[in-house]
Amino acid sequence: MRKSAFAVLILVILGNVALWALWNRPVDERSWAGAITGVAYTPFHTDKSPSKGDKASADDIEKDMAALEGAVMAVRTYSTTDGSEMVAAIAAKHGLPVTAGAWTTGKPEIDEPELAGLIKLARANSNVRRVLVGNEAILRADLTVPQAIDYVKRVKKKVNVPVSIAEPWHVWLKNPELAEAVDFLAVHLLPYWEGVPVDQSVDYAMFRYNELKQKFPNKHILIGEIGWPADGPWRRGAEASQVNQAKFIRNFLNVAAQNKLDYFIMEAFDQPWKREIEGTAGTSWGLWDYQRNPKFPMIGGVNEVRNWEVKCATAVALGFLPLVFFLWRRSDLKIGGQIFYGALIQAVASVLVFTVSAASAAGLALTTEIAWGLLIFCQLVLFAVMLIDGMELTEVVWQHKFKRKFVPCSAAPLPNAAKVSIHVPCYNEPPHMVMQTLDALARLDYPNYEVLLLDNNTKDPAVWRPIEEYCKKLGPKFRFFHLDNWPGFKAGALNFGLAQTAPDAEHIAVIDSDYQVHPDWLKATIPHFNRPEVGFVQSPQDYREWEHDLFQRMTNWEYAGFFHIGMIQRNERNAIIQHGTMTIIRKSALEKVGRWGEWCITEDADLGLRLFEHGYEAVYMPESYGKGLVPDSFSAYKTQRFRWAYGAVQILKHHWRQLSPGAKELTAGQKYHFITGWLPWFADAAHMIFGIAGILWSIGLMAFPKYFEFPPNVFMIPTLSVFAFKVGASLWLYEARVKCGFWDKVGAAVAGMALTHTVGRAMWLGIFTSGRPFVRTPKCENQPALMQAFLMAREELVLLVSLWGAALAIVMVFGHENRDAFMWSGLLVVQSLPYLAAFITALINVFPTIGFGKSKPGEADDAVGAGAGD
Repeated sequence: MRKSAFAVLILVILGNVALWALWNRPVDERSWAGAITGVAYTPFHTDKSPSKGDKASADDIEKDMAALEGAVMAVRTYSTTDGSEMVAAIAAKHGLPVTAGAWTTGKPEIDEPELAGLIKLARANSNVRRVLVGNEAILRADLTVPQAIDYVKRVKKKVNVPVSIAEPWHVWLKNPELAEAVDFLAVHLLPYWEGVPVDQSVDYAMFRYNELKQKFPNKHILIGEIGWPADGPWRRGAEASQVNQAKFIRNFLNVAAQNKLDYFIMEAFDQPWKREIEGTAGTSWGLWDYQRNPKFPMIGGVNEVRNWEVKCATAVALGFLPLVFFLWRRSDLKIGGQIFYGALIQAVASVLVFTVSAASAAGLALTTEIAWGLLIFCQLVLFAVMLIDGMELTEVVWQHKFKRKFVPCSAAPLPNAAKVSIHVPCYNEPPHMVMQTLDALARLDYPNYEVLLLDNNTKDPAVWRPIEEYCKKLGPKFRFFHLDNWPGFKAGALNFGLAQTAPDAEHIAVIDSDYQVHPDWLKATIPHFNRPEVGFVQSPQDYREWEHDLFQRMTNWEYAGFFHIGMIQRNERNAIIQHGTMTIIRKSALEKVGRWGEWCITEDADLGLRLFEHGYEAVYMPESYGKGLVPDSFSAYKTQRFRWAYGAVQILKHHWRQLSPGAKELTAGQKYHFITGWLPWFADAAHMIFGIAGILWSIGLMAFPKYFEFPPNVFMIPTLSVFAFKVGASLWLYEARVKCGFWDKVGAAVAGMALTHTVGRAMWLGIFTSGRPFVRTPKCENQPALMQAFLMAREELVLLVSLWGAALAIVMVFGHENRDAFMWSGLLVVQSLPYLAAFITALINVFPTIGFGKSKPGEADDAVGAGAGD
């Protein structure tokens, strides 16, 4: 590795570490050096849950009491029938007093054993100093106030310790008769659940405490629960976080000491099993995590991400080898490009580590585990696409020079120049358009060529006979063939043309029937075949007559991105896509690889790949030598892209062995481009699933909150960031390579985004089906009517309305108390943008004032057929 690359390696790694350190700077909060008066304790470890009927074990309780000894002065329990009844005796060995609780529900079959167990505990264990006959049972409406008072009186008669029931502050204020019946008030003060910002939360808790003190001056007040979760959703102004938990606990402990408060911190250890009843927040109130490790220090700075140094080191290690490989292989890039892409590699590694660590939380519900697994997989796909896009951007912006740059040949062709047979496949095309194509071919400045017009399966003689007559007028160079009921679609027609080709023709050129070629096309390209290894020469697709129609303008510039960005970069590795117009193939190579593939609806791309597999080279010249017509309607635009995407899956399924690692037919660069070039289309397929899943998940959030929760920001923020990166990278690439104005760049982005659903549907169908019919892209259509906009984008409109409806419903249901609802709704809106782009594009296509469209004479046939057109 060169010194400069080594310097980049060190710089990128240090930059990543610095960002981790900056993000995880310790926050200084008020310290606490004393013991904690008491903690609420539930004796369930990660593998147990009382909701499943599990019982706590004596061994687990013993380990927990040993961990608490010396750090706390007392514990509080909640039940006498789930194993918690063993706590008092074990706590006594560690010198810990216990406030014992019974779990009451208003159901005698549950309450009677609990109360009996509570009485037994108080009588048998001298360290049981107080008892509670219920926990928030009145709040849950499990008990009425008279029932609770009855339970208190019954227990008071049989024990010699103070008796109460634990309820939030407002239950005590609302029911003074309850306060009269108990020996002390056990009050829960949990500002997080009330949406109080953490900076105001201790003062708020003290306000409620003093309110009770004034209301019941003769009653001792025990704060039965007070705390703050380290994780969970926003509750209005309350944010659950590790730093906020430490801030609240430390501040409260100092205030409690100053005011000599009697309290139990909620709670000793994190309880993953509570996720199913209280969501993420319910799992993370512990001062110790579920593995019984302290979550934050009581003195000194607090980090939001515990052990971030380990995670940072893991991220650096995960991205190290890809970074070294990149720097070793890409010495041809400028330093700026090496730094940019190296930083992108390390950033992706860091986000993946952060995501996986967040997804490893214990106690996840089955639905959440499935969702997180899918989300991690989808993030891998998104980041793969991001790295592919980033590599293309890096090569375009920071590449030193082109390795394979081909220029047009300017010398006049010799009289005995190699003969070219030009094949023009045609299906049900407007005669006037085809005649213009033939006129342009007649003007070619090349001495030795023929033209075969291959009319394939056009039913109406009034369409094809005028073209036949016109070919006769143009002379013997032009031959017309009409094929009835001919199989194989466009490939079948081209194979027929190959059989009719003049024996002395050395090269086969193909153009679509709407293309008007430049007179210099052949003389500028044919000399590149002087090298025997060249199998085909390709010029870009280009278009005309789009300037005054906004829809066509958008599509023109969307096409231009591929031919002026992607194809140029693919050419660097001899891996261009062979597209079936403005292409010239060596005839012997075409015959050697087995002619055109009639099994595939994208026979051109398949042929190009087969030529590469047989060791041929391609020549790509970015200069335009022919211009065709862009689709007239959004429907035709979608039809064409559907065929391209579906055909791509066909090709991948057919050539997977040659594209596999270790296969010798293709170079590594060719495999890279043919796989990564189509991977974004698989991302479009994933986007389709994301959208549907987002709608269903939103329904689950509202209808089944026990089983569904908002995905954490660790998933949502990277997804939004990848989308922003793709948009930014696209605009940057266009700025570097495509010479158009800013709004043309935006229009191209909208047009491309509008095809997301079409491509995604094509990819899914391509995966699970085969043999879809060839659908031509009609040209010279009449301008569609306004209602056609809704019909052309009907599927996208359904998804758009559904996503917007889900986003609005989530905000209305949860937005008043949970800021995560806005993040989730924002994600749904971002997911809807491709569907919105489709509808906008359809409207632009049909709205005369915007589209500046004009009707064109000719057929508007978009039928499925065995045609040979584009």
